[in-house]
Amino acid sequence: MDQTGKRKALGEFIRTQRIQLPTAALRLGGSTRRRTPGLRREEVAQLCDISVTWYTWIEQGRTVSVSAAALARIAEALQLSRAKRAYLFELSGKKDPQAQDGLAQEIPAEILAVTDTIKTPAYLLDRHWNAVAWNRAAKTLFVGWLDKKTASRNLLEYTYCTADAANLISDWEQRASRLAAEFRADCGMYLDEPEIAELVARLSAASSAFKRAWNLHDVVEKEGGERRFSHPTLGQLSYRQVNLRVANRLELKLVMLLPL
Repeated sequence: MDQTGKRKALGEFIRTQRIQLPTAALRLGGSTRRRTPGLRREEVAQLCDISVTWYTWIEQGRTVSVSAAALARIAEALQLSRAKRAYLFELSGKKDPQAQDGLAQEIPAEILAVTDTIKTPAYLLDRHWNAVAWNRAAKTLFVGWLDKKTASRNLLEYTYCTADAANLISDWEQRASRLAAEFRADCGMYLDEPEIAELVARLSAASSAFKRAWNLHDVVEKEGGERRFSHPTLGQLSYRQVNLRVANRLELKLVMLLPL
């Protein structure tokens, strides 16, 4: 979908949500009896503290200057569910101001337990690529990362800043370079977050290889493929990597390694 199509889709989505919102759910001045269902454009504009003309242009897909803050006010005024709010910002191409707050939400136990149901190495990464859950097979495989209580759980920090990773990953130089490009693609909309900025600064200071790869500004999709390891006790190992997103927590990524 091109930008014009996205603007029209965004406007149509907002319009349909407006007319579907029961007026009884809001405390509006005047009578709630009306000929047409839902809210009027004037009412949404008032709730969002924006002009009626500008709001009308948004619904008609005629403006490209909708800020993330304005979209957040529209989402709140229309009482959008979490899924609908995420869809709103996806159409707009803007970052949801509340997205960072979602990181503080506790991950349900059933999601964390998913890795334990998988027999092959599997781990769950958050937005910053910290491992938040992993199974016994992953703990055995990733020497110096998931098997040590004092080790950093960040995948980038492990890959670039430990000798264990350099010895374990057979094609370390190639994989490390690609990993930085995958991380940039994965967190592109959140590079201004303090946690990510601090992580990038810390890795750049600690690893010349990361700094060099990051400064290339390369972007590649995090995809599967063959992964080869030279394990200190298990010897040469080969896997096919599969990556999955958690449906109701899109910032979480499930990584599985299937034996070849």
